[in-house]
Amino acid sequence: MKRRLQSQEKALLKKMLGSTGDQETRFLEKLDSILVQEMDDGGMGSLRFIDQDQEARNLGDTIAEVEFLDEDGVLVTAVLNLDQQGELYELDVWKVDFSPLRSWPDIGQITIKNSS
Repeated sequence: MKRRLQSQEKALLKKMLGSTGDQETRFLEKLDSILVQEMDDGGMGSLRFIDQDQEARNLGDTIAEVEFLDEDGVLVTAVLNLDQQGELYELDVWKVDFSPLRSWPDIGQITIKNSS
């Protein structure tokens, strides 16, 4: 089901985009209107960005990676990927024990691991 970003998801994406330099402004403008679809990842929180103009999309580059601890103390990694056209493609979230995400982190709890 397509939906808009929730406030905690948007906050995480803003933090991740803040580490990308020149790409930040281009994508920040889209966060209020972009549609997402939850991915079938066992409830870990991964999202696919919906692009109305493109039918066939493939994974492109990774532009940011962060880590945080879920409220149960388990490490979570989130990776922001673009498609082959350089548009937002997915937020890939992986909780190291494969359990469902309990809550999105506060911004101060996020550690930037990598960005382009």
